Amino acid sequence: MSAPPAVPPRHPRRLVFLGTPAASVPALRALVAAGFDIVLVISQPDRRRGRGGATSPSPVKAAALELGLAVTDRVEDAAAAGADLGVVVAYGEILRADLLAALPMVNIHFSLLPRWRGAAPVERALLAGDETTGVCIMEVVEALDAGGVHAVAEIPIGPDATAAELREELSEVGARLLVETLTAGLGEPTPQDGEPTYAKKIRPGDLFLDWSRPAAELHRVVRVGGAWTTFRGARLRVWEAHVDRAASGAEPGAVRLVDGAVVVAAGDGHLVLDEVQPEGRGRVLGPAWANGARLADDEVLGA
Repeated sequence: MSAPPAVPPRHPRRLVFLGTPAASVPALRALVAAGFDIVLVISQPDRRRGRGGATSPSPVKAAALELGLAVTDRVEDAAAAGADLGVVVAYGEILRADLLAALPMVNIHFSLLPRWRGAAPVERALLAGDETTGVCIMEVVEALDAGGVHAVAEIPIGPDATAAELREELSEVGARLLVETLTAGLGEPTPQDGEPTYAKKIRPGDLFLDWSRPAAELHRVVRVGGAWTTFRGARLRVWEAHVDRAASGAEPGAVRLVDGAVVVAAGDGHLVLDEVQPEGRGRVLGPAWANGARLADDEVLGA
């Protein structure tokens, strides 16, 4: 049986920070600005992040170096760093029980737990049509995102909000909430209440635009980022769109250029394509793409 997680002091000052993507950086900067002693930053190893062959550091590692902080990619170094507490923000790896027994940790999780435990809480909240989301400051335990909650902040999901916009807002809200929580003092966390749902990693199939679905659902897929369909046998990505709720008797996927707008029939209503990306080319406004493609009257996307 695994040892239970270590108990943090009420007012931790010496911290190990574990994070990797850009969404983790505001929390690191906020802790430094608030005067916490960041004794070590742990981030995923340098990787190829563009089309070139050279590797580059993660956004968190780059920020740590800019701030003059010690940084490593060896997670096992956390226990020996002499810290009071580990702070985890999208680190990208499940932490072992022996490490949690040696160093207490808290996590900024981008959902209203227990809804959307797991890898893609922002994207799953969007796809499900949730009207609100939020941030939890929670204790890290061995089970995935199952720890008690120290603090919560809720935010609405706007009708046109994208996953990237939500992630940026949540990272800023989470950074402020983290500093407030650690400054006020960590008390006993509150157990999560309710039936958990799980946010599985987003796969390409999740982003396929099935034109038999209502336009409002397709719009949510576009807002996640990377939505795709096919046109004349090649992949066509849809980066920006909006809903036209006018009824349509056309075949789902039927695409027309109407008054300068690219209108696609869905199972209920239409989706207007504002920005697309043909396979092997850059992004382009929808009407420019349609004019260049010389749409015929019987064209259907996704056929």
